[in-house]
Amino acid sequence: MTQNIEKFWIDRDKALLLIVDVQERLIPAMPKKPYQEILGSIELLLKGARQIDLPVVVTEQYPKGLGHTVAELEEACKGAVVTKVSFGSCGEPSFLEELKKQGRNQVIVTGMEAHVCVYQTVLGLLGAGYHVHLVRDGIISRRKSDYRNSLELARDAGAVVTTAETVLFQLLRASTAPEFKAVSALVKDRPT
Repeated sequence: MTQNIEKFWIDRDKALLLIVDVQERLIPAMPKKPYQEILGSIELLLKGARQIDLPVVVTEQYPKGLGHTVAELEEACKGAVVTKVSFGSCGEPSFLEELKKQGRNQVIVTGMEAHVCVYQTVLGLLGAGYHVHLVRDGIISRRKSDYRNSLELARDAGAVVTTAETVLFQLLRASTAPEFKAVSALVKDRPT
């Protein structure tokens, strides 16, 4: 069976980075070590996005109750921040308006919780015709079983499940890209 290989590629002129609900009051419920790992992956993607001028969109689920995006990702909040009450970001009309404004059809998805807001966002994006790249080391749930299930369901629905480093090097495509050295340095400095 031949797959549509094109959906697996990420194009820097067609993609944007989405950070879903990485908010202050959600953090205490997350397992500490996995949270630090996903935070590192999201920070890596955010710094890489800045190097290659990739747009970033952030969502915040009911910030009055859950607080705002964590301070470590403050840089991301300098772009578009969409407040929502629907679990899936696409349930908030201003979110889809922001994506249309960005003019991109590929969405690199990170955030929390993997099996609730992230998964429902993935379904909404796929349903709206976007190509979705779900960053497995950039999402988290409180329970491993929910995390694993969200990856399986997202892949079955049509999302490409990937990693932060894979995303960055796909965006560069070659070592001749002007940003290669800067992005390589980010990856090299990343804890293993």
